[in-house]
Amino acid sequence: MKTYQLNYHLNSTGVLDGNTVAMMTRPRCGVADIVNGTTRMRSGMKSHQHGANHFHTVSHYEFFPGRPRWPPSNSHLTYAFLPGTPAEAINAVGRAFQTWAAISHFKFSQTQDYTNANLKISFQRGWHGDSSPFDGRGGTIAHAAPPRGGIFDYDADEQWAVGARPGAFDLETVALHEIGHLLGLDHSLVEGAIMYAYIDPGATKGLHTDDVQGIRALYNNV
Repeated sequence: MKTYQLNYHLNSTGVLDGNTVAMMTRPRCGVADIVNGTTRMRSGMKSHQHGANHFHTVSHYEFFPGRPRWPPSNSHLTYAFLPGTPAEAINAVGRAFQTWAAISHFKFSQTQDYTNANLKISFQRGWHGDSSPFDGRGGTIAHAAPPRGGIFDYDADEQWAVGARPGAFDLETVALHEIGHLLGLDHSLVEGAIMYAYIDPGATKGLHTDDVQGIRALYNNV
């Protein structure tokens, strides 16, 4: 409990107080922070950097245990959507892939071959064949697997939108987050980072310096 409170900038008393409950019940990505009783939080990289103007920054990007990543032979990844995926979601995810491609060595291309695509995107409800069933409106809104799992699911029970709309989640913002997982980034402790675990309805975000530093560190600035 104290670790959770510390990482999410709460008063680390170890007591399940109102602020902690409020944080825990916010909408978030379904990739777990604690697995089999072991926390992954603060398990990745934390670096202190000093620029030419002596500006002090701290990076809090995280990697999955074992640092899974795509091999050099898979720098060009294909992605496909489950048939029936709305066009607005296809376009939003495509833009998110372009954003990651612009700051990394990856290239992404869409294919119609869902079965053989490196990355598979779909909308699902409840129990859908993996170990992380969705929970209806609120709570977990999406999840994705680390390399080389290649699975990215939106919760179909959520309200989705293109851009900022009250009460709805932005398709592109969530795609940016889940693609980060597909490439090997875990949840960041920086609230402004796209890899931060929580997102509020009506909010939009882009990549943060912490996200860019994280993906480049994971792949050794390839």
